[in-house]
Amino acid sequence: MYEWNFAYLWQYRQLFASGLLVTVGYSLLCILFGLSVGLISGLGGLARSRLISLPFKWYVELFRATPVLVLIIWFYYALPVLIGVAMTAQVAAILALSLYGGAFYSEIIRGGIVSIDAGQSDAARALGMTRFQLMRRVVLPQALRRMTPPLMNQSIMQLKNTSLLSVLALPDLVYQGQAVAHETYRPLEAYTLIAAMYIAILLPASKLVRRLESKRSE
Repeated sequence: MYEWNFAYLWQYRQLFASGLLVTVGYSLLCILFGLSVGLISGLGGLARSRLISLPFKWYVELFRATPVLVLIIWFYYALPVLIGVAMTAQVAAILALSLYGGAFYSEIIRGGIVSIDAGQSDAARALGMTRFQLMRRVVLPQALRRMTPPLMNQSIMQLKNTSLLSVLALPDLVYQGQAVAHETYRPLEAYTLIAAMYIAILLPASKLVRRLESKRSE
């Protein structure tokens, strides 16, 4: 019978804390960049010209169809060879996760915009609004309320995806937990603590999303 003993982990608390900070930091960066990419791609995919919209649609389909782990490895090992520019693990990770998340953000944003009644756009044009004014004053404020829960859900997925950064030896929570497990020969305690720390962050966020969804349906 295995005897659990978390006391071994106390002396490594700073490693776990630093790993958690790295995980949260990468998550925030990837969410910010992913939202920016998603906004540009979502709006670009709605362009009337196929020359403009098709590249954005291809980007979305390509990145949504590719496993995120494969993207992280490809961006770190293959992309530098193709472009002839050295790339650090940090840059490769942020690029891969941001573009991957951006593809999903793009579809959420595009769907939110399309869901707005076309009659409102017609009325705005009748008042002399430009396409930019229509989008900024009429469509986006309403679409944002509908998009908020799914955007938050995708942001939660972005945080989960950062657990894959350890494959590039980045000192995130999982990587530090692996180091502690190898040092203490207590993998069950180390990985259980990692799971508990993720749950402590993700559970309140998930509850908030469900609350927002319930309010929207009222």
